[in-house]
Amino acid sequence: MTKTRFLLSLSLSGLAATMAAPAIAADLGNGFTIAGGATLVSDYRFRGISQTDRRPAIQGTFTLSHSSGFYATIWGSSISDYVADGSNEEIDLIAGWHHTWSGTTLDMGVLYYYYPDSRALNPNYNSNFAEPYVSVAHAFGPVTAKATANYAPRQSALSVGNGKEDNLYLAGDLSATIPHTGLTLSGHLGHSFGPSYLTIGNGYTDWNLGAAYAVGPLTVGIQYVDTDGTFITPSGRNASGSGVVGSIGVAF
Repeated sequence: MTKTRFLLSLSLSGLAATMAAPAIAADLGNGFTIAGGATLVSDYRFRGISQTDRRPAIQGTFTLSHSSGFYATIWGSSISDYVADGSNEEIDLIAGWHHTWSGTTLDMGVLYYYYPDSRALNPNYNSNFAEPYVSVAHAFGPVTAKATANYAPRQSALSVGNGKEDNLYLAGDLSATIPHTGLTLSGHLGHSFGPSYLTIGNGYTDWNLGAAYAVGPLTVGIQYVDTDGTFITPSGRNASGSGVVGSIGVAF
């Protein structure tokens, strides 16, 4: 790598990388609701790559929604300093809209990845970037299938050298709720197209299999995560290697 940070941070897709507790929405009136949650994970993986050097992370989120389908979310996580030029935090700012017709849900919006103090090692470098996204999901009884596309247009934060780069991430997800239980099973397959700082070389594929069990506001999850790429962190760990990730989340 020619720079000190490896930009593979969480997006709304990244939110799916952890089994967070289901949100409990509070009615604010005039069509507005607010929901939040916190999650502890044994390893923060985004698109298969560890953002915490295969160590635990604490994460939190709040979402303000309107009955029209518009929403705004703030999501944050602790990260290792190799991710974004010395920053130890990632904050995702999300604005979007979703609507459901006869079991099919369209969701679209824009993510902005913000890394406080990310210029600690290089004052002239900006790690922050924007990424629009769109997904289509359809429920077949207890099973939901979803296709997602995230496209980050050309930006200097994604550059692998001088100038600007863009990035495309395509993914498919399947989830199934076991009737009369709090158990949900999930599977994910995605591919990052490069080259950019969101890929390993010219691109790589990631996948995971998971299960989550919800009891009231609490959700406990486990996932097997892997990729076909290799990224070695400054400490010598393989951030893209296979691993089991555990999580416990609470909604409020």
